[in-house]
Amino acid sequence: MADLRVTLCGKELKNPVIPASGTFGFGREFNEIYDISVLGGVCTKGLTLERRAGNPVPRIAESRGVILNAVGLQNPGVEAFIAEDLEWLKSKTRVFANVAGSTLEDYAEICGKLDGLVDFIELNISCPNVKCGGMAFGIKPETIKAVTRAAKSSLKQTPLIVKLSPNVESIPLNARAAEEGGADCLSLVNTFTGMAIDIERRKPIIANNTGGVSGAGIKPIAVRMVYEAAHAVEIPVIGMGGITRAEDAIEFLLAGATAVQVGTQNFTDTLACPKIIEGLNAWCDSHGVNKLSCLTGKLELN
Repeated sequence: MADLRVTLCGKELKNPVIPASGTFGFGREFNEIYDISVLGGVCTKGLTLERRAGNPVPRIAESRGVILNAVGLQNPGVEAFIAEDLEWLKSKTRVFANVAGSTLEDYAEICGKLDGLVDFIELNISCPNVKCGGMAFGIKPETIKAVTRAAKSSLKQTPLIVKLSPNVESIPLNARAAEEGGADCLSLVNTFTGMAIDIERRKPIIANNTGGVSGAGIKPIAVRMVYEAAHAVEIPVIGMGGITRAEDAIEFLLAGATAVQVGTQNFTDTLACPKIIEGLNAWCDSHGVNKLSCLTGKLELN
């Protein structure tokens, strides 16, 4: 069997497969199906300072090859997570805490609460910025740099991952802005903005009208963006977007990713992540690859 271990920001993961934020809860439900300690880590659902009920329903819709969601960061709040779920999750695997806020102060405060308690903090910067008329922090390089600096200022022990939005003018510019702001790692892509319409009612299916598009259909775009980001910065990159099988994960590694996150496929197949881990072993064995991490960034362009 191949050595699937990867090192991310100086911390070893037993393999590069991490369930993506918003698709795995805090891991308890999936642990009833399989032992989640087989995973390289778990990225929590998005956490905010206070409990959030989320958006009105319906807030998930299917389309061909993708789903749309507008869940609205429903979560119990960071203090409840620390009190009720953190220690259990830490006993299983590496913990990636996804965090969100509406102001720079929100991000700084929530990062301060989690510093030293989790293995990694992942900034969700696709949330509305109340000081910029609702525009997300992750759209412009200057706001990306500002929110990264604010979060980093509260961190003394925990590496900071900045999760980039694909709904932007330039992935390389935004990747460099996060790096300049102090990010230790990048993750991408977050969801694309989309809409699905009920043609009988002549209304959007989702109550929020638009939602984030994810699933197998976005993979080629996500791979391209991960390649662009990985070649624009010196820090490591976590790739995601449409991964359904081990071969998809290999694509992201070759494009420059150190690790991968698996999202929508967890809804389709609750055993998706362990199957991908098994598939990585099988692929490496059949291709004479002894150490998986040797594939990172080994894409040869035509």
